[in-house]
Amino acid sequence: MFDYEMFKDQILKLTTIDLNAYKERQMKRRIDALISKHGFSGYEEFVKAIKVDKDLFETFVAYLTINVSEFYRNPGQWKILEDEVLPLLMKQNQGQPLKIWSAACSTGDEPYSLVMLLTKFFPLRQIKVIATDIDKQILAKAKLGLYDEKSLQGLPQEFKDKYFTKVGQRSYTISGEIKSCVEFREHNLLRDTYISGCDLIVCRNVMIYFTEEAKIEIYKRFNQALKKDGVLFVGSTEQIIQAQSLNFKALQSFFYQKIDS
Repeated sequence: MFDYEMFKDQILKLTTIDLNAYKERQMKRRIDALISKHGFSGYEEFVKAIKVDKDLFETFVAYLTINVSEFYRNPGQWKILEDEVLPLLMKQNQGQPLKIWSAACSTGDEPYSLVMLLTKFFPLRQIKVIATDIDKQILAKAKLGLYDEKSLQGLPQEFKDKYFTKVGQRSYTISGEIKSCVEFREHNLLRDTYISGCDLIVCRNVMIYFTEEAKIEIYKRFNQALKKDGVLFVGSTEQIIQAQSLNFKALQSFFYQKIDS
């Protein structure tokens, strides 16, 4: 019988996405719902279909990756980033441009928010944010830079006025000068080589979907990817338990600095 275990093996071969790293009940429920929605009888029939139907394959990958994002999500944390964390990193880096990685960047709201904030510290020509996600479709949407009004609710008005143009009744497009500061790359946190020498890594509201074992491995790899005294910025439900065992110390809530091992 072609069961869920066999399905996971097939998906790993087809996509390099390891479903064993996700909370099984939650992910299986999402996949079962998708299979049912498209009228397939079960896992085996669905796997056969995504092998030959490129659009269905892309839909499946997009469905696996939970893409919920907005500009300046949790504004109070962005204020700490502006007032305390970035000045600290600039001091450590002697005022030189920072190497910043926005991991699991979804629709681009986060890396674009980072660029806009960095304009308070550097000229645009000195700003570069590397933004990665596992989902090709969502990266294409991020590069497009078109957002609905709801995504911009938490964004400071000064940025909205300066860097966005209204399109139609409820949509906005972000300026080319901000887009040009972000380099988007496809990247799987569970399998691919990590970007090295980072001053700041931002990975928010993603770790909640992984098992505890996968989380620990990812935090270890983030630590290795950071420069000495670099900082990891996590989501509002993702405080790191026993951070010191992973060679981090808490700077503020949701901000963790690399410490010597």
